[in-house]
Amino acid sequence: MQTLEQLVATLSGWVWGPPMLFLLVGTGLYLTVILRGMQFRALPHALRLIWHKEHAGDGDISHFAALMTALAATVGIGNIVGVATAISLGGPGAVFWMWMTGLVGMATKYAEAVLAVKYREKGPHGMRGGPMYYLARGANLPVLGWLFALFTALATFGIGNMTQANAVASIFKATFNVEPWVTGVVLMLFSGLAILGGIKSIAKTTSVMVPFMIFGYVTGGLVVLAMNAAEIPHAFSLILTHAFSPIAATGGFAGAAVAAAMRFGVARGVFSNESGMGSAPIAAAAARTGDPVKQALVSMTQTFIDTLVVCTMTALVILTHTAWTEGVPAGQLTSVSFGASLGPAGVLLVALATALFAASTLIGWNYYGEKAIEYLVGPKAIKPYRVVFVCVVLVGAMMKLEFVWNFSDLMNGMMIIPNAIGLLLLSRVVREETKRYFKW
Repeated sequence: MQTLEQLVATLSGWVWGPPMLFLLVGTGLYLTVILRGMQFRALPHALRLIWHKEHAGDGDISHFAALMTALAATVGIGNIVGVATAISLGGPGAVFWMWMTGLVGMATKYAEAVLAVKYREKGPHGMRGGPMYYLARGANLPVLGWLFALFTALATFGIGNMTQANAVASIFKATFNVEPWVTGVVLMLFSGLAILGGIKSIAKTTSVMVPFMIFGYVTGGLVVLAMNAAEIPHAFSLILTHAFSPIAATGGFAGAAVAAAMRFGVARGVFSNESGMGSAPIAAAAARTGDPVKQALVSMTQTFIDTLVVCTMTALVILTHTAWTEGVPAGQLTSVSFGASLGPAGVLLVALATALFAASTLIGWNYYGEKAIEYLVGPKAIKPYRVVFVCVVLVGAMMKLEFVWNFSDLMNGMMIIPNAIGLLLLSRVVREETKRYFKW
């Protein structure tokens, strides 16, 4: 078993090395160029479309519900712990590269959703689409579509289930002294109620839960920043300066080169917003719309909200306090930074936010997994899959998951390869749809 764990850890490290980061960012840059920087010019229009209700066209849920389902899976512990890890390992400059990843990632997310809606199809359990469908039907590469679905199904039980349940159980044990099995049972019941009813039930849950949790976390962050307003310009100066120049060791911080800032900023940004991973377009395909571009515009706001709003809030809270220079572990850095200004209430806020973020990720990733299982095995497998997924939540809450983390990271990385191939091969389709909509 130890040999297998080492192998998976090695493969995961290799998959998430420079070639993968280059593929992700390069694809985003290429799409940004051929779409004429559409994500910047069309963002106000995209934000307005979130609230637009379409009654024509196929689909199961509204633009807003599809966005909330995707955000449920995306806004997670990466927005809290991931940002702290990027700063701890890459310095303040890593935040700049997270921003860059988010900006080009908006084009990637847009392209994924255009293709997901264009090549989706009706199934017995509602609309179904995503990379497996546009790889098979659009790019005529059914083998890559099958591989994507397989990697997604495997990753779901790791990063989308057990790791999330374990994060919630660990936080509640540390903050409230609640036994992991108790947290596991409660989380299993909660997720079961949301998941077993299918996409409409998931959409109803996330449409209430996601705005509430993001609003609460961002509001708490704004309070902290208001209390430390004098430090905000210095925080931005640190970010911009050390994106292009190394930062020396200071206090408990070991220092970081520019290469480290780029590496960890890009990697954490991708883990946070999932642009290019191919997961979010599975939810986008369920949206009720007659035009692929409309849902794609809504989908790209997911990356904007996740990286440029929530992650930025976390980063500024950390950098307006000194904990990041004092050797505080990354897993505690956000909590300590909030607590420095808000006291115990700040620690409580981060604990509850992390729990909600992880719980929502679990719900969203279940939907991705069931669509992957449906593609691989057929619609009859969906209900058994949901039952198994819910039961595994309890297992995840009570076990140590170093192996599962590495395995999940490996599968997530493997999802990107076929998806990026599909995006590049079908980029002309994305461009033509965009030209039609905006009448270039």
